[in-house]
Amino acid sequence: MNNINIVLVEPEIPQNTGNVARTCAVTGAALHLVGPMGFTIDNAKLHRAGLDYWHSLEIYYYDSLADFFEKNPECDFYCFSSKAPRSYTEESYPLPVYLMFGKETKGLPEDFLRENYDRCVRIPMRDGQRCLNLSNAVAVGVYEALRQHDFPDQKYTGKLCPEK
Repeated sequence: MNNINIVLVEPEIPQNTGNVARTCAVTGAALHLVGPMGFTIDNAKLHRAGLDYWHSLEIYYYDSLADFFEKNPECDFYCFSSKAPRSYTEESYPLPVYLMFGKETKGLPEDFLRENYDRCVRIPMRDGQRCLNLSNAVAVGVYEALRQHDFPDQKYTGKLCPEK
């Protein structure tokens, strides 16, 4: 079982999903795709955006949100939404955790958000702006969850050498 799970509900833009797949691969997060999706999984733009990271990705597919919860009945989840009442930094994310994101044009269904009001968080942004790009929002959420747990299984150092 993965510590961090990213759930995309009805994603519409293949490039965003490909970028999210790349983020999942480099952080070790699992990707859960909930349909219906606005593209086919063999879409060239999806694969191009994910570059050569697909082999490093743990990915699951679901027909609907109901199907997702039927297969993950005990999951501890948080809904990222620009409509949420509080900042994502005010939450303490357990491990394992499922971070949920809605489709690019509408986000997560409002009735679902209302039913799970205490699990809704937002990424602060300037007033009058709609929202971050989906793949950017996922990266913000993933790295906050990782940071809270001292970046488990992540490499801390790079290969840059000091000047000679």
